[in-house]
This record gives sequence, structure tokens and C-alpha cells, in this order.
Amino acid sequence: MSVDAVIFDIGNVLIEWRPERHFDAVIGAERRRALFSEVDLHEMNDRIDHGHDFRETVEATAARHPGWATEIRMWHDDWLRLAGPEIPHSVRLLRALRDSGVPVFALSNFGIGTFALAEPEYPFLTEFDRRFISGHMGLAKPDAEIYAALEDECGLPPDRLLFVDDRADNIAAAEARGWQTHLFTTPEGWAGRLVADGLLPAERAA
Repeated sequence: MSVDAVIFDIGNVLIEWRPERHFDAVIGAERRRALFSEVDLHEMNDRIDHGHDFRETVEATAARHPGWATEIRMWHDDWLRLAGPEIPHSVRLLRALRDSGVPVFALSNFGIGTFALAEPEYPFLTEFDRRFISGHMGLAKPDAEIYAALEDECGLPPDRLLFVDDRADNIAAAEARGWQTHLFTTPEGWAGRLVADGLLPAERAA
């Protein structure tokens, strides 16, 4: 089936997103496990991704858990070490698609403040034809409304959109709307899909 636009998730597709890895390196795996067991930092991040203020949300969480306040504030102060590095092969695929004239969009759960930090650190984030960033929209995957908002703005038929994401729930929500999808596990697998769909020649996908 033909594709009119390719839609990239960002975290764990273009940029590694493994907060636990950073905390393991800084405070040790045992203490990190205790922290993440007692404080739902991913739920905190979900609120940031929905548009809540980055610093205020982290500080409010730290205030509710004073025994972990220093570690919780690392989510804000060390954020660029939580998010990264980039995944070079995926970035090359993004650029190859654009060079080939294929429109590329971003659809990502990302906070307003966190995206403002990431953009200068990862210049390819400015290279999308359109960006749909959850914090700015007040919507987040896998809620159907964020997919509908993208469809309304781009005006393309859902079955001509190809969406890559690393989370099965986000993929399932896109498939429910009739999108073509690829569950990202490796950049090589994603490259193979783009070649198989005729969007890139093999030499451009390497």
C-alpha cells in the first residue's frame, strides 16, 4: 500500500530513552530499584508529557517524597543524560526519507520543557515537515484524540500514513485508526521495512 507520510516516534526510535540506566550509573542499581518502587517517576513524566510544567511537576513530586527529593530532582537537572544518545541509523533514515521527498512527521510524547532542552542538543528534531508534540497539544499517545488531531491537521488518509513507535500500545492505537505501522525494535528492522515498502533503496537505508 502506498505511503504519503512517515511518522516517527522520538523516544527509543531516534533518541534512547532509558532513565533507569542513568540512575543506575549515579546512585546504583539497588537504590534505583527502591526509588522507582516507592515513587512513580514515569507517571510524573506522563504529566509532563501532557503539558504540565517540567520544573514545577518535578519539584512537587520531590516535596511529596522528601526522603528521595535529591534523586527525584535529578529527573530535571540531569534530563539530557536521561534522554540520549541519539540512534544514528534511525537519524540517517529520517534524513534519507526527506532527501527522497517523503514527508516526515514527528508524533511523540514529550513535554514542553523537555523538548525545549532536547531541540538544541539534537538538531534533527528541527528537520520534520510537521511535529505533533504531546506537551504542546495537551494530548498523549495512546489516546485516540492525538492520532485524530494529526489526521485533521495533515489531511492525509489514515491508511496512507506509516507510523513507527517502540511501544505496542501506541502501535495498536494507530492500527485501530487504519494507519500502517511498524513496531520499532532495531534501526535495521525499520530500515528493512522502508526498503520493503519501496520508500528507500537498500543503499540509502544502510
